[in-house]
Amino acid sequence: MEGHAELVVFAAHPDDAELACAGTLAAFVHGGGRAAIVDLTAGERASRGTVELRRQEAEAAARVLGASRLCLELPDAGLSGSSGEQRAAVVKTLRALKPAFVLLPHPHDPHPDHREASVLVQAAAFLAGVRGFLPELGEPHRTQLLLAYPGPRQAGEPTLVVEVTAHYPQKRKALACYRSQFAPGEGHPTQLASGFFLEAMEGRDRAFGNLIGVPWAEGFFALGPLSGKALGAFLKGVLCASA
Repeated sequence: MEGHAELVVFAAHPDDAELACAGTLAAFVHGGGRAAIVDLTAGERASRGTVELRRQEAEAAARVLGASRLCLELPDAGLSGSSGEQRAAVVKTLRALKPAFVLLPHPHDPHPDHREASVLVQAAAFLAGVRGFLPELGEPHRTQLLLAYPGPRQAGEPTLVVEVTAHYPQKRKALACYRSQFAPGEGHPTQLASGFFLEAMEGRDRAFGNLIGVPWAEGFFALGPLSGKALGAFLKGVLCASA
């Protein structure tokens, strides 16, 4: 694990981060920030695509967005917010990357892995700042801001909406890297490969944009009270890319 990242997106599976917040990631990087995607699992239980193919796709998508990427190789379909071993893996990652801002799955996402990922990352974000918790995992680090992103079957009214119009072509290009998951007619039939799934995701981004009167946007949800200072620093990192 090399270097720090000011913004880290945790995802249960490869492609989750891109679906929810690729535009925000791209904007942050374009504005001069360092960003990383942390896939908790390799997606080995998916209906389509091998682990190696999905790794290649994930790395290609990260290059499109200008983000670094790593996989913790926790068990797909077996994420657990109460697992001490899994918490330790995320704590170690947080202490190594030292992000100021963390984006993570929504705690009410219908997908069980996504829900458990949310519990896991929230717990680890707290424990990473506790000096007495497994000090062998690195120096304690406290993240300034945690925001949840919606899953593919969620919409709702977000707390924060970020315009990503200028970076939407990058989002499309990043998602296009995942042919094993989204290309119709190339494997086991799934909703993701239905031919309308990505259109539905674009419809949601259009709807989020409509909330603030712009073409394209991504929505995020507060997990408790927000620090005005931390939120301002995050928005400065994202919005300077559109200036």
